[in-house]
Amino acid sequence: MRLSDRDRRAVTLLLLSSLLSAGYWWATRNTTPAIVGAPGVNSIPLAEKRLHHLRQVAATISGKEQVLHQVTTELASREKNLIQAETAAQAQAHLLQIIRKIAKSPDINIELRNTELGKVQPYGDSYGEVNIAVNFEARIEQLVNFLSELTAQKELIGTTDMHIGTATPKQKTMPVRITISALVRKELLPEKKGTGL
Repeated sequence: MRLSDRDRRAVTLLLLSSLLSAGYWWATRNTTPAIVGAPGVNSIPLAEKRLHHLRQVAATISGKEQVLHQVTTELASREKNLIQAETAAQAQAHLLQIIRKIAKSPDINIELRNTELGKVQPYGDSYGEVNIAVNFEARIEQLVNFLSELTAQKELIGTTDMHIGTATPKQKTMPVRITISALVRKELLPEKKGTGL
């Protein structure tokens, strides 16, 4: 299952609205302490009012926890399609393994000539992206099958750049250069180093 831009924005907005709701509740809750035993002050009505308010707040907690659990579960199910690796180099190696497996499948049978590993870069605010550029020669049906099989993978993989050269008339093949990228966890991004003065 792929995480489209629309779905990613929806999940982000849902999380943001939950955080804003929690922040609003925190800022507007009744923080007036109950005055116990102060002479000349009616502390019983004040304590009853505070108890009523606390019961109302407690009644909404289960609903908020349910929404948080639902959002967390949905996010986890969508993120299971990220490339799972401990380091960015392992994520690139996993992506390259997927590309090679697709290229060697019987109905595609493409020989990869060159592979270039790109830099790991941020993808939005929450994810990273690993890139690999591959060069090969293929007939048009091989290229179509390759792209079709690439998009059928369970991982979040897609093409970011494609160059197709002029076909050779005898073999009916054409040179192709495709940059393929996959999403990874943000923790795999290299840390930005501050500029020293």
